[in-house]
Amino acid sequence: MFKRITEEASEYRHLENMPVKEILTNINKEDKKVPAAIEKVIPQIEALIHAVTDKMLMGGRLFYIGAGTSGRLGIVDASECPPTFGVPPGLVIGIIAGGLKAMTEAVEYAEDNEEQGWKDLQEHEVTDKDVVVGIAASGTTPYVIAALQKCKQNGIITGSISCNQNSPLSTAAEFPVEVVVGPEFVTGSTRMKSGTAQKLVLNMISTTVMIQLGRVEDNKMVNMQLTNEKIVDRGVKMLMEKTGITNYSEAKKLLFTYRSVKKAVDSYK
Repeated sequence: MFKRITEEASEYRHLENMPVKEILTNINKEDKKVPAAIEKVIPQIEALIHAVTDKMLMGGRLFYIGAGTSGRLGIVDASECPPTFGVPPGLVIGIIAGGLKAMTEAVEYAEDNEEQGWKDLQEHEVTDKDVVVGIAASGTTPYVIAALQKCKQNGIITGSISCNQNSPLSTAAEFPVEVVVGPEFVTGSTRMKSGTAQKLVLNMISTTVMIQLGRVEDNKMVNMQLTNEKIVDRGVKMLMEKTGITNYSEAKKLLFTYRSVKKAVDSYK
């Protein structure tokens, strides 16, 4: 039986009368529930990661698709993969109902469009080599559910991340992840605990998959893009550690020659 816990009334009343410190303390109290809820579903996350990794090793891609906060979180995670792990921009793709405009402002009824999700995936020429993960805190977003259903019909592996048990979205996915964090501090404001839970799960998925793909060595981002001075400095120090080079300028010159810690280390062997 499906129960929409994400819409249940907050355990706190008359927030407008609550002192600031008490508001902060209570929000923090609620946020502490998120890691415990994720711990319970690590086997679900693991199963999804294995499915994604297998497809990516065969040349497939990972898609995130969602609406509102969920869609934004998917795009953020996808956009961070190229600079962090040095993968091509099209390997992990985030799609949001309403298009990129919806990243900064609400697009009316975009999440209710049952046909647009599949159309948006088709723009990226999605195939059965790929994995599509639907993200929706409620697990009831028509845009996302219908997209996963079409994926299933076309032999595409699907996963989901939601915060209600036995939701329609979970039913549409082969590898559902259900992180039940309970009612929000502000009733129905799923950008709070639910959003935090989704963000943490997305971190787990992309990071673990990239490790499996060999994009991390030891505990280092050896394939990161050199996009600012902080990252360049980090890369130089990695290179010095891995090669034994003691001169900072020499290591920096080698790094800029190959534009990658891994490639620079390999060239030095």
